[in-house]
This record gives sequence, structure tokens and C-alpha cells, in this order.
Amino acid sequence: MDGFRVLAKCEQQRQFGANILSSSPRVTEMGDATSNLDDDPSNNNKLFKVLVVGNPLVGKSSFVFRYVHGKYTRFQATIGVDFALKKIERPNKETVRLQIWDIAGQEYFGSLTKLYYRKASACIIMFDVSDAKSFQDVGKWKHDVDQNVQLPDGRPIPCMLLGNKTDLSNRRIQDEDIKSLCRDSSFIGWSTISVKDNTNIAGPMMFLVERILETENKSNMCKTDLFTTSDGNIRLPDEPENSSRFCCSI
Repeated sequence: MDGFRVLAKCEQQRQFGANILSSSPRVTEMGDATSNLDDDPSNNNKLFKVLVVGNPLVGKSSFVFRYVHGKYTRFQATIGVDFALKKIERPNKETVRLQIWDIAGQEYFGSLTKLYYRKASACIIMFDVSDAKSFQDVGKWKHDVDQNVQLPDGRPIPCMLLGNKTDLSNRRIQDEDIKSLCRDSSFIGWSTISVKDNTNIAGPMMFLVERILETENKSNMCKTDLFTTSDGNIRLPDEPENSSRFCCSI
């Protein structure tokens, strides 16, 4: 398949996928709109672009849909990129919007997907705990992100590692393996999750938002360090869903 046909197919699937993810009236396809909020320093709204990458069929699209809509849905493998928007109202009257880019995992889209990394503020790399190959390829994805997008000061963007499908009985990747990879590849933290069972979905995303804000403020004192164990596992304090610390809406 030549490049023009691949690109056309990407665009067709992108439109289809975006329509699915934007079925809620408050979830929209955004494009590259980060400058709209950054231009006004007095604006208390913040928009951050978050990448979700990893091998095909590890559950990236279902994760995005679960986080944004609170529902579980199985998806076909993404072709190109899908978009979703998550709105978070914080206690200080600050509104944070996460523009979540669900990037295709197929290798033959590699030259195209690199274009979607532009201006990203953070990244989630996901693997399937029952699929050893998806875990082995995490290092490749981390290297790809680090090579193609950086913070304005040249540092790597914050990357969080998530191992999905803990609901399955044939788990092949254990916590010790994840700890080692997290440490060796400079992830900001890791967590095992089940998108299907809605396990550990909101907590790691709360952690990621805090780290993005700390990075933007160039804070040397990272409060998020208090929410990870010595081996990088993300452990947030128990809070009710409507806690004053975070109030998320879609």
C-alpha cells in the first residue's frame, strides 16, 4: 500500500474513531489547539496534550473511553490517531483539560504517528500483562517518545507506565519486572490496571496531572514523589470520588 493510500485510510479511520470518542457532547476532537489557552497568562484554564502509546490491542482506546466516559467498550485496533478531551475542575477554580491522543500501535504507521507527538506535555505507555511481547516493546516506545518530543527546556516529557488486563488469569508480567523497567527507563511511575474492571484508572491519571502541573511550574519540589513507593509504584491516598482535592467531569 503506497503512502497516499495509507494516509487516506488513516484520515478515514481517524474521523470514524473521533466520532466514537466524541459521542458525549462534552468530549470533542480538538486538533493541535494548545496555543489557544497558552496565549493568555491570566487565563485560569490549562490545556495539556497527553499521548497514549503502546502495541496494538493492549487496551489503549478502551482505557481512554473508560477514563473519559466511565464505561467499558472494546475497540478494533486504532488506525492513525483518535482524540478525546477530559475536563478537570480543581479546587482553586483552575480548569485543566487533557487532550488525549490515542496513537495507533502498528509499526507501519510509525512515520505518520511521530507527527502526532508534537507539543505533547506527557505520555502514557501501556502494555498487556498477559502479553510478553507488548512488555518487551515498552523500551522501544519510550525511546521513540524521548527522541521525538521534549519539554521546552529539552528534558523528556513525563512518561507513566501502565500494565493493563490484570483481570485475566494468564498474567505473564509480574510486579518485579515492571519495577525494574520503570527504574531503568526513567518512568515517573507505574501501575497495573484493569480497564474492564475499572481498577486503578482515575488514580494514576490524577498522579499524571499533578506531575504535568509541577513540570509546567518548574517545581523542584515534586509533591507527586509522595505518591510513589521507592520502586515507583503509584499509590494515592484513599479519597472519596467527590473529594475536594479533585473534581473530574466530562
